[in-house]
Formats: sequence, C-alpha cells, structure tokens
Amino acid sequence: MATAPEKLLLRLEWKVVRRLDGRLQGAHRTTYRGSGIDFTGLRAYVDGDDARHIDWNVTARLDEPHLRVFTEDRELTVWLVLDRSASMAAGRPGRGKHDVLAELALVLARMFGRGGNRVGALLFDTGMVRVVPPGTSRRHALRISAELERTAEAHGGATTDLAEMLDAAGRLARRRALVVVLSDFIGDGDWERSLQRLARRHEVVALRIVDTADDVLPEAGLIVVEDAETGEQLVVDSADPLLRVRFHAAVGERDARLTAGMRRAGVPVHRIDTDRDLAEALVEVVARTRDRSP
Repeated sequence: MATAPEKLLLRLEWKVVRRLDGRLQGAHRTTYRGSGIDFTGLRAYVDGDDARHIDWNVTARLDEPHLRVFTEDRELTVWLVLDRSASMAAGRPGRGKHDVLAELALVLARMFGRGGNRVGALLFDTGMVRVVPPGTSRRHALRISAELERTAEAHGGATTDLAEMLDAAGRLARRRALVVVLSDFIGDGDWERSLQRLARRHEVVALRIVDTADDVLPEAGLIVVEDAETGEQLVVDSADPLLRVRFHAAVGERDARLTAGMRRAGVPVHRIDTDRDLAEALVEVVARTRDRSP
C-alpha cells in the first residue's frame, strides 16, 4: 500500500514535475564558473586570472588581454531549509502553508535529483534541527517528505528563530551550494546578518509561503486573535477602523522589512501563495531566476 508521501509524489509528478522538467536545472547551471565544456563569453583579463584561458586572437584584435569564460558542468548540492514552526500552520485544511511547504519540498527534491544533483534537507521545528543528508534518488525525495510528515506529527509550536535557522544551514553546507529557504519568514531574531553570512558563501533563494490569513483581517465583529508563533490570544473588534488601519500598517512594515533585508543580502525572495497553482508559481520563479543570471 502506498504511503502518504508516495501518493503525494505521484500526484505532483503528474501535475507539476512534468511541466517543470529541466527548467530548475537550467536556471541554476551557471552557479559555478570554470573550465567546463560550455563557452559563455569573454571578459577582460585581471590580475590573478589563469593565463591558460586567454583568447589570444581576441587579445590581438582588441590590444587588451581577454579570457574565454566557460560554465563548468558539474553536480550541484542543494540544501532545502524547511520551516515547520507554528506560524506555518495557518491556512485552510488541506491547503495551508504546511501543505504547500510539503509539496514544494517534494517537487524541488525530485526535480533537482532528476538532474543528477544531490539534495539535502534541514527541518527546523520547535527550536530543533533535523537533517536529511544529501541524496539524489526518488526514494531520497520520499525520505525528505516522510521526515516532514513526522515533524508535523510531533509539532510542538515554537516561535521561529530565523537567525538560528539560517545559521544552522551555514554550518551544514560546508561547500558552496544552492540553499533554498522555504518559510513564511514570520519570526524572531536578527536574521539579516545570518542571511548575509550565508549568502556570502552560497547561492541563496528564499521562497516565502504566504496565506491570506497572514495579510487580511476579516470583518467578523468580536474575534479571538492568536499570535501564530507564541499562541498568545486576544479578543478584538475586527470592525474597529483604527485596529484595521494598524493591522494593515503592521503588515506593510513587515513586508517592507523583509524585502529590504533580502535586498541588502543580495537574496532573491519569491512569494508563493497557498491559493495559487504550484506549477505556475514555480515556472515564474524559474523565469525570474534566469532574468537575474549573469
């Protein structure tokens, strides 16, 4: 009998993986520059460059040393940083942020693994880090999914320390890698410095998983508002105009702070809404990633 991760992967392979086949690999193939087989262009020679790569014909024509630049074709190590904290439980049953996180992790592990890359996962929940070492097979993608499922069952509901989550990724990824952070980025900690340290050594991409509940205060009279991270509850009048203004201002400030921090660290952040088709969202991520490539 098929397990829940196996059933999910079968569905995603039919609906998402086939539509994305080959695109994710191509989007990050230029991460490493070296002496591989694919010629990518020319650039001026600078002190310290390998003189063996000088294009002498172009150098003679321009009267200035120029190098031939290639894309090195070698395997990529990918680390998926998966946030399973309390705020990720928001959303409607069956399509909340936890559900979208599980689908994204399975699709990314399968897609990168199919391209011959090694994919590992770091699961961050209740202040604890669980690690799935890098692997490539379909079975390995299912292992990551199964670990996510077990984490959900043991979920304790702690706040997200974004800084610790990113620092843990930096400790794990010893060699240069692609680090994909999947989170709603609702949490505590001075995460910007941690992100900058991580981005200096690795290529980092942030997939921000967002649900309507994160941004919209429903007009339903007296309601109980619960802090998604701490569990603290408060009764408020959702129709209070001043409250609604403050709520929208807080959402705007949160988003602006996140965007600015990502920009300063040089990390692209892509919004993944829970109510959006996953394949379409990932196609857009790939297109935007290619647009940023040198």
